[in-house]
Amino acid sequence: MAITMASETEPTGEHIAAFQANIAKMEKLSERMTTAIANKKSADPGLAGPGNELFSKAFEAYFSDAMSNPAKIFAQQAEYWTKSMAQVVETGKSLTGDDTAVTETKADRRFSHPMWQDNPFFNMVKQQYLLSSQAVEDSVADLEGLSAREKNRLTFFSKQIVDMMAPTNFLATNPAAIEKAMETEGQSLVDGMENMVRDLENNNGELLVTLADQGAFEVGENLANSPGGVVFRNKMLELIQYEAKTEQVHKTPIVIFPPWINKYYILDLKPANSFVKWLTEQGYTVFMVSWVNPDASYADTGMVDYVHNGYLKAIEAVKSITNEPQVNAIGYCIGGTTLSLTAALLSQRGDDSIKSVTLFTTITDFSDQGEMAVFLDDDFVDGIERQVVETGVLESVFMTRTFSYLRPNDLIYGPAIKSYMMGEAPPVFDLLYWNSDSTNLPGRMAVKYLRQLCQKNEFALDGFPLGDDSVTLADVKQPIFAIGCETDHIAAWDASLNGVRQMGSKDKTFVMSQSGHIAGIVNPPSKNKYGHYTNTNLTDPETWRENAELTAGSWWPVWEKWLSGRSEDMIPARKVGTKTFPVLCEAPGTYVLSKSKN
Repeated sequence: MAITMASETEPTGEHIAAFQANIAKMEKLSERMTTAIANKKSADPGLAGPGNELFSKAFEAYFSDAMSNPAKIFAQQAEYWTKSMAQVVETGKSLTGDDTAVTETKADRRFSHPMWQDNPFFNMVKQQYLLSSQAVEDSVADLEGLSAREKNRLTFFSKQIVDMMAPTNFLATNPAAIEKAMETEGQSLVDGMENMVRDLENNNGELLVTLADQGAFEVGENLANSPGGVVFRNKMLELIQYEAKTEQVHKTPIVIFPPWINKYYILDLKPANSFVKWLTEQGYTVFMVSWVNPDASYADTGMVDYVHNGYLKAIEAVKSITNEPQVNAIGYCIGGTTLSLTAALLSQRGDDSIKSVTLFTTITDFSDQGEMAVFLDDDFVDGIERQVVETGVLESVFMTRTFSYLRPNDLIYGPAIKSYMMGEAPPVFDLLYWNSDSTNLPGRMAVKYLRQLCQKNEFALDGFPLGDDSVTLADVKQPIFAIGCETDHIAAWDASLNGVRQMGSKDKTFVMSQSGHIAGIVNPPSKNKYGHYTNTNLTDPETWRENAELTAGSWWPVWEKWLSGRSEDMIPARKVGTKTFPVLCEAPGTYVLSKSKN
């Protein structure tokens, strides 16, 4: 079997000259790369990975296991080497022309290029990697002497190393990249290096791969372009009121609190999937909070500031603008967590300003931290606390990187291969553009959120402090409609359900949407893409799921039917702003345009 990469035609002098010219370009780019890397700001080492304690415990557990049960360790090693040598023998046979010797493997998108299967060398590289990956996975799975939490973290971070070492991530063992380099006379490598240098320069030496074409989108033009105006602004937020799309609207207005980890326009991407547009078309007066992108001057801003100067100020402004005593409030992710804190505080005070609470994929009981648990031990949180003392904020690069490692092959290695090895331009993809348009977090707020909500779980247990007050889940008395997402890797649906079950409201509805953290929420009815599960009996998650009924299509109409019954009669549509709250600027406002400078 011949081992060929592309054309069998001998390279001409022109081809060689073109390669040499491109190599010279890469040498020039190397100088820019070195300069960009030198500009990288120092960061606390605790943010780079788990502490040494985890690996020390893993080594001790492995060594102890080897001493107490050497037969098990020997059996693991023997099995690995037997399979590995058998695969080498198969490769030898295939090199002599025995095509039947090439082993078939299960589908893996990383190895989709035909040469991973057809070429003996690349097939051997793939097979050896897969065998080694399985050996690591089995060794960690069989390890004893660790707590469940330690085992979970070790499994996660060992998988990170295994994914990082995939042969597809290296030019010398990526047939698709080599083939394209040969076809383009090295131009793909030049383009890839230019992409890499650009990313390093744009992120002060941090290598964050660009996920979407940055020139294809503009907030306020082809994203976040629902018409409206900013009608209130303070240090924490801009409040956008959207123009009505119907002649009449429900009396009770809606105010949406997105997470401040990202920009609000995930709910107003394009007209075809804009939740904001759809809501206005259903006959509602809609307000959206656009959070400030904080800098170091916000270092001492805490959760209590977000509640009092964010949520409560926005609610009061909406009530004044609409001349209504109550609002229907929506919170997304951490925005929903803090909305729950606010609702609990108002219930304690006997204030019924919030008529209903809708929670999008929101965690309020952190006893089950899901996939994020691996980043919530003291080694990481201590590192964050030390970092924000220096910088005042938790810079967006750290949050972006953390969430990316939950899906590394989709959000790190896959895009990096296409950009840096293949020299491809980033895709035109609005969701990925939004994903990279992240925000900083105030230092004090980030630490309090991680310590008191995530680690100590105070909202679900002894009470979360808000200034002189302290609130628990039982204090949330307003009607609740909560949506969890079936494959959510950030806020697991069962953890979301557990929090809702503990709330003090007598009117609670929970729906589980198919898909994940974003696609499960941004799921317009017109797409008819993902279904949803319903079950009126809010029992434990396992029982709830067993008895839930799957309905095709979006959950949006189901929720809107629930909401309309809590939105009062129809009245003539309202104009944007009032004399007391004039339009300060057109939507999308100014805060959303602020970019984080990593």
